[in-house]
Amino acid sequence: MKKFFMALLMALLILPAAGTFAANTVKVPEEIFKWVQSTPRGNYYFNQKIIGYNINKDDTLDLNILVVPTICTYDEIQIQDVVQKRRWHKKSVTGYNNLIGRADYIQFDFKNNTVQIVRRADLDHTFTELDADTSGRPIKLSELSGKSVACKFYREILIWARKNNDLIIKRSRGKLTTRDAKLQSEDMPIFKIDLPGTDE
Repeated sequence: MKKFFMALLMALLILPAAGTFAANTVKVPEEIFKWVQSTPRGNYYFNQKIIGYNINKDDTLDLNILVVPTICTYDEIQIQDVVQKRRWHKKSVTGYNNLIGRADYIQFDFKNNTVQIVRRADLDHTFTELDADTSGRPIKLSELSGKSVACKFYREILIWARKNNDLIIKRSRGKLTTRDAKLQSEDMPIFKIDLPGTDE
């Protein structure tokens, strides 16, 4: 997963020339990464080309598991905060002078109504992984605060995914099971869950 995840980011993002890098100059191609929201500390995007359903061993799609590569680019204050926290915890800060943000590999589980950051990686200006964390645990979508940045991000991803579910299935490089192929759109798992932050 690491090679796929990082190769994807390196291939799709516009990289600057070598040298000192300013995080606020990151260029994100809008035809690939869809912007969702910005906060004072970061800009949030998900990959609308690679978002897809998990593939079972028999090459069928698991419509209960949606995987989404995302990125968040930082401002200078957030960068310094990340570096200071690493120093506080006595972690290496080698290469962190070129930190520009992070890449998250998100997994939605519609059967269990959860979301999980399967892998989170700090990225430098060449989109090389500086450090990674795979300790993320599933969180119930219903337990997310509606006002939180994460909740709003996940909600917008799911709204987009619902509107483009047929396209996602087509791009997922797997085949529907005989049973799933007979389902009406509104009967697919993604339409059965309650969106986070609402009573829908």
